[in-house]
Amino acid sequence: MRLNDVLSFAWQVMRGYRGRTLLILLAMGIGVAAVVAVTALGEGARRYVANQFGSLGTNLVIVLPGRSETAGAMPGVLVGKTPRDLTLEDALALRRSHAIRRFAPLIIGAGDVRVGARRRETPVLGSTAELLEIRRMEMAQGYFLPEGDPRQSLPVSVVGSKVASELFGARQALGEWLRIGDRRFRIIGVLAKQGESLGFNTDEIVIVPLAAAQALFNTEALFRVLVEAKSREQIPYAKEDVEEIIRLRHEGERDVTVITQDAVLATFDRILRALTLAVGGIAAISLAVAGILIMNVMLIAVTQRRREIGLLKALGATGRQIRLAFFTEAVLLAIGGAAVGLIVGQLGRNLALQLYPTIPFQAPWWALVAAPATAVITAVLFTVLPARRAAKLDPVQALSRR
Repeated sequence: MRLNDVLSFAWQVMRGYRGRTLLILLAMGIGVAAVVAVTALGEGARRYVANQFGSLGTNLVIVLPGRSETAGAMPGVLVGKTPRDLTLEDALALRRSHAIRRFAPLIIGAGDVRVGARRRETPVLGSTAELLEIRRMEMAQGYFLPEGDPRQSLPVSVVGSKVASELFGARQALGEWLRIGDRRFRIIGVLAKQGESLGFNTDEIVIVPLAAAQALFNTEALFRVLVEAKSREQIPYAKEDVEEIIRLRHEGERDVTVITQDAVLATFDRILRALTLAVGGIAAISLAVAGILIMNVMLIAVTQRRREIGLLKALGATGRQIRLAFFTEAVLLAIGGAAVGLIVGQLGRNLALQLYPTIPFQAPWWALVAAPATAVITAVLFTVLPARRAAKLDPVQALSRR
């Protein structure tokens, strides 16, 4: 039997047993589609986190009050006080570092923002002019916070696009006054629409000078300090400088946590990759189930096709050629099932993109290769026993149905 004969024979068998063929194609297709869809979800989550951190800015170092060993998973955020507050003077001392391009101290609180009869509860950020460049924000109208001494309290503010539309409607927000608590601020700028980043929507915030926020919330403590290193290579040096400068200011105590954007992203990346691999492996179990189905169907096929196999052997087909015919049939079924699975998996990915357009769902290349390859390997392995049984049939007994 030539290769063309083997392929033709396998194709005729598949067409002759259409119910069995469709059942195997369905089983293989479900397994491959599950792997593709699940890995696309995991990879989409990983890319989404990477994009979210990328939108925060580049070469970023974040300084948090308190040590992670003593303050829990996120120092300075949970209820409970840190050993020592992070202050504006601490932030200003960072100017001594040659690895730091700029920094922006932050105070965050919730304010009751009012314009006439309209009011809403809005996150209020206190910071400096450098925040605009560090966070890569853009202005739709007007200007950002003025440069100058951060200790100076100016009655000016910058509002997000959603805040401007809700408080002023169709009216021009620029140049108008708004009230936060018992203080009035003139709007000097409106931020361009940026949307949500790591759960924080810049379209719904009001930004005021740092000193104004300190007076508004009656606190000297900073929520954190955003630091931008001069280059990617300078990030480790900026981190070391921050830790050392603040240690010297805090009487030798290392009571701040300094994290880098790359370190946080790498941690998330490792976690999400591990989850993708684990869940993808669980989905791949369905391919093993499909392989067992192929083995059972092939074993039944050996009994059903005894006369067919006996005739082939009587005409001179060797045991090797009989095994090759069974393996060819299994490979064709696996390739067909894999093709169906890839199509269904991509359709599922497209559906997920329609439902959640902000998440870049995309199956990784290794999943698109591994899923069909696993399907073929599984089909071949589980066809070994039926193929060996068929190859050992005696032609006389097979033709006589004994």
